[in-house]
Parts: sequence; structure tokens; C-alpha cells
Amino acid sequence: MINLMRNWNYFGSENLTNSELLAIVIKTGTKDKNCLDISRDILTGNKNIENVSDLEYLSSMSMPDLRKFKGIGRVKSIQIKAVLELSKRISKININDKTRIMSPKDIFDLINESYIGKKQEIVKTIILDNSNKVLSVITNGIGKTSSVQIGIKEIFSEPIKQMASGIVLVHNHPSGNMNPSESDIKFTKNINEYGNTFEIKLLDHVIIGKNEYISLKEKGYF
Repeated sequence: MINLMRNWNYFGSENLTNSELLAIVIKTGTKDKNCLDISRDILTGNKNIENVSDLEYLSSMSMPDLRKFKGIGRVKSIQIKAVLELSKRISKININDKTRIMSPKDIFDLINESYIGKKQEIVKTIILDNSNKVLSVITNGIGKTSSVQIGIKEIFSEPIKQMASGIVLVHNHPSGNMNPSESDIKFTKNINEYGNTFEIKLLDHVIIGKNEYISLKEKGYF
């Protein structure tokens, strides 16, 4: 595995680059490229998406996306997604156990920092227990400057796994225009309807702009 394991032993895992860490997961290369070359190809796919880090880009990739890279087959794509899933579960542990959502301001305070400087719309779901305590925050999708396409399944798959009682949708408007679009309103109503089916309540959908926010619940859109 080229010199990655030696680097790990000598420098420590915390000093390896993202590409080197991913290469250790990938393990083997192809006739034309080694595992480090392949990992760099994958992580540089975010070059055309402004203000999205290589790890954010990696976390948003599906198994079919990963398998587009030569040298990444079904098994390796599963291994990469498994590592990403573990990282998500570890991140849940780091969320303050006392974090409770009681108002749109609580939502804004929890998540605004993650949107600072972003120029693409990013949809996140805050997953809550029956006391409105935060179980985790999931990034569902990264889109263009004015839209992001995401389905019902992507929103509810993780809350169902975590046996959540409620969710909050959050997305940003990089332009600073705080008015919800027709698609924002329609999507919110659909999520609210499906949430009732799954017995997972949609508490709110908050749009974040440039250090400001609006609550679609408070505005009476659902």
C-alpha cells in the first residue's frame, strides 16, 4: 500500500492528508493508478463546487457516484460508505446531550455556523428525540446556487433508523433572499405529510440567509 502505513506509523493518523486516509480504505489500485491516485481523483471532484470541502463532497456521494471512478467497484464503494457511516455515528456522540430545540432561534444557533461562506444550497436535517433533544444533524444534499434536488427517501431514511420522534429541515439561500420559493413550500408540505405517515413530526423548516433566518412554521406555510 505504497508508503501509507509507514507514514501512519511515523507521523500518526492525524497528520495524514484526507487523500492518504481514503487511500488506506481503498487499499489497492489499478494497472494505471495506485490507491492514492484514485483517492485524489475522488476528493478533487469538488473543484467545480465552490466552498464545499473535499470531505463534504465525499459524504454526499452515493455508491453509484463512487463506482464511476476506475478501481472502485461494489465492494470498495461499500467500504467507503461504511467508513462515512461510522464517522456520522461518531459525530452524533459529540453533539451536546443538552441541546434541545425549542424555537427557530435554537435551530439557527445550532446550525448557522455550518452555512457561513457556502455558495450552494445545502439541505440538512436535524433529528430529534421525543424531548426535542438533538440526536444528530445530517447533510442530505448539496445543490446549485439557487436549488438542490432531494427526495423524500433521503430525508426520512436516517430519522427512521434512529427511531426519531421529530425532525427539522434546514437549508440556506446563499443569495440572501429570505423568501421561500414555491418549491420550498411544496417540498415542506410533502415532508410534513409523509412525516405524519411515519409518525415523525416535522417541527419546522428554517431557511438561513446571511446571518438571518425565517421559520416556515411561524410564517404559516404548513
